[in-house]
Amino acid sequence: MVPGAPAQEGELVATSLGRSGMPLIRYRTGDRGGLQDGPAGSAAELSALVLTPSNIRPGTTPERHVMTLRINDIAPDFDAETTDGPIRFHDWIGDGWAILFSHPKDFTPVCTTELGKVAGMRGEFEKRNCKVLGISVDGVSDHRAWSADIEASQGHALNYPLVGDPELKVVKLYDMLPADAGHTSEGRTPMDNATARSVFLIGPDKRIKATLTYPMSTGRNFAEIVRLLDSIQLTAKEQVATPADWQDGDDVIILPAVSNEAAREKYPDGWEEPLPYMRIVPQPE
Repeated sequence: MVPGAPAQEGELVATSLGRSGMPLIRYRTGDRGGLQDGPAGSAAELSALVLTPSNIRPGTTPERHVMTLRINDIAPDFDAETTDGPIRFHDWIGDGWAILFSHPKDFTPVCTTELGKVAGMRGEFEKRNCKVLGISVDGVSDHRAWSADIEASQGHALNYPLVGDPELKVVKLYDMLPADAGHTSEGRTPMDNATARSVFLIGPDKRIKATLTYPMSTGRNFAEIVRLLDSIQLTAKEQVATPADWQDGDDVIILPAVSNEAAREKYPDGWEEPLPYMRIVPQPE
């Protein structure tokens, strides 16, 4: 190999996760240096293709393939230590709903109030068959010490698992920190991790149904997150959409994908139609 020589056809350039959550390999195609994504093989094969100095051709630079998570993507699976013990995320979700919400650092004031608030609202999530999982960019031992402050100041003990992510693996997997952010939480400040302030609402099919991201200075409105969960669950069950400022019990909108014929079967009393593309009905029981 000659240092500085261009990458050869078929040569590995980078690995990543595809939108389905499955591993992809990015490799060179032809003399013009085009890039193509292809599926990775076995776990052992993928492990052998991890980017290291030994398998990157001298003089080449790996392409950075950013995985952006979008609504309806499979939520990436992961193994992690939590304050309630080890979990595998998809197995932990089971056949219900889940909310994953992140924090940039332990012992931060706004996050302390949020974690306490969610602990006090656990019953609201349980009756909606929704589990809650927190994650903060520190280790589990720090989380346990932080939980004492949460209970003392907010009046609610932590009653759901909080993921330890001292190596930044999960926050990177969920695109909350860039790939070049390093591999340890040690020495990082809350501002270094300021983008780890997201909420992911995940359905029983393990797909992302909604995402929200807040700045560190603004506490999250968990009543709004419950409203969002109610709306998404109602859509999944009844094929209706919810209008602006909707609250449980308000009128709803028949989804455009539902034909008039199918709508008449479900709503024999008809609907209001202020516009040709808007069919309003009472919220189904």
